Amino acid sequence: MEDSTVTQPSLGDVLDGVAEAVLTNKESSPDATERLIDGMPAAKVFRHREVMLIQAITEKYGQQLGGVTTDSLVKEFLGTEPGGGGGKIDSGAGSYDNRGALDIDTSQPMMEVNGSEEVDSGKNQLAEFTDRVKFIPLRLTFNERKLLRLCEAALNVSEYTDKVDILTWKSKTGRIHEQLRDICAILSGLAVAADYEVGQKMIKDRTFEDNSEYFATVFEIGRRHKILNPECMRTDYGKLVHMLMDSQNPDIQRLLEFKLVKKVLTVYDFLKSRDSLTMLKSPDVIIATTAIVDRGRTKEEVKQAIKCKESAVKRIVRKYSNDDLSEDEIEWCLYSIGDNSSFLVFNRDPVDQMISYLNSNFSASLPADSPRSLCIRSGYKGARLSHPHTQQHQYCLQTLTLWREIQNDMFKLWCLAEDDLLASNNYYSLRDTGQGLNRVQSAPAIGRAMHEILHRSQKKVGSWIGSSVVHLGDHNVPNALTFIDKYTQVPRILNPIVQVIEAIPRCAEHPHVMDMIVAAHGSVKDCQLDILQDFFKHAFDGSGADNFYDAGSCIDGRLTSAWNWCNKLDKKHYYPIFKLTGFTGFDGSFKN
Repeated sequence: MEDSTVTQPSLGDVLDGVAEAVLTNKESSPDATERLIDGMPAAKVFRHREVMLIQAITEKYGQQLGGVTTDSLVKEFLGTEPGGGGGKIDSGAGSYDNRGALDIDTSQPMMEVNGSEEVDSGKNQLAEFTDRVKFIPLRLTFNERKLLRLCEAALNVSEYTDKVDILTWKSKTGRIHEQLRDICAILSGLAVAADYEVGQKMIKDRTFEDNSEYFATVFEIGRRHKILNPECMRTDYGKLVHMLMDSQNPDIQRLLEFKLVKKVLTVYDFLKSRDSLTMLKSPDVIIATTAIVDRGRTKEEVKQAIKCKESAVKRIVRKYSNDDLSEDEIEWCLYSIGDNSSFLVFNRDPVDQMISYLNSNFSASLPADSPRSLCIRSGYKGARLSHPHTQQHQYCLQTLTLWREIQNDMFKLWCLAEDDLLASNNYYSLRDTGQGLNRVQSAPAIGRAMHEILHRSQKKVGSWIGSSVVHLGDHNVPNALTFIDKYTQVPRILNPIVQVIEAIPRCAEHPHVMDMIVAAHGSVKDCQLDILQDFFKHAFDGSGADNFYDAGSCIDGRLTSAWNWCNKLDKKHYYPIFKLTGFTGFDGSFKN
């Protein structure tokens, strides 16, 4: 029996012309397994980006190029969509000259893992709860709040970024070192003012290096307070992070000879240090930390929920208190987890409410000629996308779903953002991004987390309309701090809208207000729907920038469009309704 195995010729025989090369398709060959980017084939992703670039160039320089069209440029330089017939032009779905034609359907089949379909990991509620606790900071104690006041006072009088983030010929390392020592000196002086005996003991015959733990603790308390209360330290937190970023530089470390950065203390880390992680597996822990909301509940139901919560706390305290973990410390941990539940109520629930408004009042099955249609057309009322009602409904739903998932994981994202910002080997460059000088720095941890969230959102809503590009470390989103700041704006935008919609019926109880609403809108319900319809149409229309790469339908461009809608609110015909319901603005207060 002959051996059917094909003998591979040697390299020498091939080079000498004695034998012909035999080409084989290895597993590592690019043709065997196409590389994916954000779950999409790399070739398709790169084509989408090239089309976006051609469209932006044609939009700005089309007349100077002799009136060439985007269609002709795409056909000439990029050809048809790989795979045949899948392009927007070939399929008859539209024209690249239409601004809305950049919408990209990134729907994909169920991903496979080791040859089998990926399924839900089946984590139970307690396992998910434990994962969440790993990123929940521990609430500040009374003594830590004293140190927080010192931190806020030192940052308030500091001009750190004004002195460091400037373009000058002087040595930046020297300026950073000088500013850091100044802040440490201010903290030392404030410590003496707050508690003379302790402060005097701290600075007497000692250098800054001897008090490095004290300084690191003060700054850690400031960071922990900010994560728990995003509305606080809105100006000082930027100074704090930029200062700590510089302190991690190896050149600065050699000058300072001590570290200012320590890990934020979380509930999980605290319980682990006390060997009490078993407490997180108790079925009562979820009841004991759930925020009590009165929406849709009677007074008796709220009282009963509070009573159940208090009972669960007492059972946990009795069961898990020991010599290593006191009753007060257990309650402190439970209250800290409860802070996260309250955060979700005020930041995630408004997104859920807007999704409910969208699905209940603007169903995807509405006919095209319905007066409540959400269809938008490029060029009309500032829109830069063109969507029929069904497509716009899906576009709004997927955007709100993405925002919901981001708010749900905000504490985790914040911790990962600080890991990226304060990594000693993650350098930044100071550049003019078009919005002043910014520190441009990569954010790998945030990038991975966002891809997971994006994939989770895509699975929830099905087909994906628009681009799935996440801007990080570029002129749009220079660093992880800017990313966090962008998405803390979502509840500041949606909360006032939800409050206005809910307050309109109460305002309409006044006869004069009712007359005004009827004259302008027809009824209270129509007034609410007019506001919501305008929001779902023009807060998601790709507006807010002068090219598709900065706004359009990319992940960050969706939030840019919402900002643009907020900026134009005072020009809307329903703006008096907002003022009557107590609306004061979207940005909130910058005071602590």
